[in-house]
Amino acid sequence: MSVADYMTAKIITISPETKVNMAINLMKDHQIHRLPVIDGDKLVGIVTEGIIRAASPSKATSLSIYEVNYLLNKMTVADIMEKNVKTIAKDAQLEDAISMMRHHDIGVLPVMDTDQVVGIITTNDILDGFLDITDYFVDATVVQVMIEHDRTGVIYEIGKLMADNGFNIQTLIVTRNLGSIMIEMHVDKTAGDGVKQVLEDAGYSVRLVVNQQVN
Repeated sequence: MSVADYMTAKIITISPETKVNMAINLMKDHQIHRLPVIDGDKLVGIVTEGIIRAASPSKATSLSIYEVNYLLNKMTVADIMEKNVKTIAKDAQLEDAISMMRHHDIGVLPVMDTDQVVGIITTNDILDGFLDITDYFVDATVVQVMIEHDRTGVIYEIGKLMADNGFNIQTLIVTRNLGSIMIEMHVDKTAGDGVKQVLEDAGYSVRLVVNQQVN
């Protein structure tokens, strides 16, 4: 799962000379929250709604709305943009983007192909990616198999039990940070009880989880 698989490729960019008011209007018109700043073909900064709010006169100011608009219309993106922009390569793994966002406490990364901006990835893109990876929107029953002692071949054993009994695995995820190891499978919606019985008969600890989809 690479960053390129889940990034937004069609991005709106602005130049450093763009007036802040124009940047605000672009965000509103395209329903976006940040804009990469490009000088020629080089990424030189990023401006976000939060940066603009921080640079705008406080509501406690005595300035009129006309004076505020005048100031924002004089101010350029170069005056307020974040210049130390964290970026990520398009062929990086999705988990690399997650780690970088967490480490730097940011919610967006311009995506680079060498020194060219080719996209942008946000926390929302990553959440969409997680839902896609887990087949969240596919009707299924979630089967959680708890493995107290890991051993070579355990996934093969479970897969063989499933195949021998005619059960299909839609997706399979292994997690190791919740105490014991958990193998989570999405199986056909009507197969949950049968899968649970087969695995429990083979000595596995199994739990069924209802997938609470939100439309």
